[in-house]
Amino acid sequence: MAQYYATLHCSQYPRTRVRITSSSLTDSNRRTELNMGSTTKDSSLLGLYAMNGGGGQHSYAQNSSYQRGVIDVANPVIEEGIAAKLDISHLSSTQTSPFRIADFGCSTGRNSFPYIQIITQAIEKKLMAEKGLITQIPEFHVFFNDQLMNDFNTLFRSLPPQINFHAAGVPGPFHGRLFPKASLDFAYCTCALNWLSQVPKAVGDHMSPAWNKGKVHYTGAKQEVVEAYSDHYAHDIKSFLEARAEELVAGGLMALLVPADPDIKSSATSFTTPTEIDLLGSCLLDMANKGLISEQKVDTFNFPLYFTIPQELKEIIERSNSFTIERMEILDNPGKRTLCSAKARAAYLRAVFEGMLTNHFGSEVMDGLFDCYEKKIAAAPHFLDPDNEKSIIIFVLLKRKAE
Repeated sequence: MAQYYATLHCSQYPRTRVRITSSSLTDSNRRTELNMGSTTKDSSLLGLYAMNGGGGQHSYAQNSSYQRGVIDVANPVIEEGIAAKLDISHLSSTQTSPFRIADFGCSTGRNSFPYIQIITQAIEKKLMAEKGLITQIPEFHVFFNDQLMNDFNTLFRSLPPQINFHAAGVPGPFHGRLFPKASLDFAYCTCALNWLSQVPKAVGDHMSPAWNKGKVHYTGAKQEVVEAYSDHYAHDIKSFLEARAEELVAGGLMALLVPADPDIKSSATSFTTPTEIDLLGSCLLDMANKGLISEQKVDTFNFPLYFTIPQELKEIIERSNSFTIERMEILDNPGKRTLCSAKARAAYLRAVFEGMLTNHFGSEVMDGLFDCYEKKIAAAPHFLDPDNEKSIIIFVLLKRKAE
């Protein structure tokens, strides 16, 4: 059995101390301590986007079948990409240094571990096929990255009993550097690049033309709001690519599975994830109208999520001078077929958004908020037919250019 250990490393916050404790190995309650020294950080940068931890009723581990569905459809394209595009020329014939893999956006590991198995097995197969060049399969070091507030305790407790890699946790936002220069051989990011580094500042500024008063997302908002989100997304992806370009070896591969919207607009009987976020926003407005939360609270809240379209993402990547696009295609997520009830759809969104919503609105309104959402979903039957969901996954395989 391989070893695992925790690496508390965050180059953006060198003065940050993170301690995550659990009263027992089976207790999902955890305490996270942040010591920011004398430096004040914007709350959007403190890792408040983490999924619900533990293994309870509202946890991400129990409500991530939607994201897990990507595994089956992505499996063959990842295997084919590694077989055709993995460059092993930098590995010696008697390799002794480890082969390093990073997972950006691991959450609590439920969906990360199957991907790691697919990736490591595909790499082993590729290396074994090159027997003339490689006589010894290197050890695998896998680094699991997510926000500072991520429940790494649950991740490490959930590791399969028999693994073929050494594991480490690396907390910190992935839009900046996290690893030493040229230290990674393979990187991947699944269902996480739709998260922005923060809400675009203009949409929360009442003096800006992009002020998003009365709404919590860009869906159905005025054009200035949409442009603010789009511009911020382009900046974030550029930063992400620049950071990974520093960290990957020349010829290293990076696989991205990016939640996205199709090029065509949804009809009255179809929907995408942004449509659901907008519906959740309407529940917040209903609560404000009833006096359960303040209208000011709603006006100062926006979801830091953006769902790109294929051509937009392709153009952003092509502007990078560090990567070549080796493969890019659209995948349909079969995981959407696991959310066929209003209760399941509400639980899925609660596992993803509850931490962020609690931070802004307070925990006492969460049950009411998601009860409202569940009722609205149940009253709109087209949300319960998976064929009406038009969200897509964009698979992109990138190769680091030689300098």
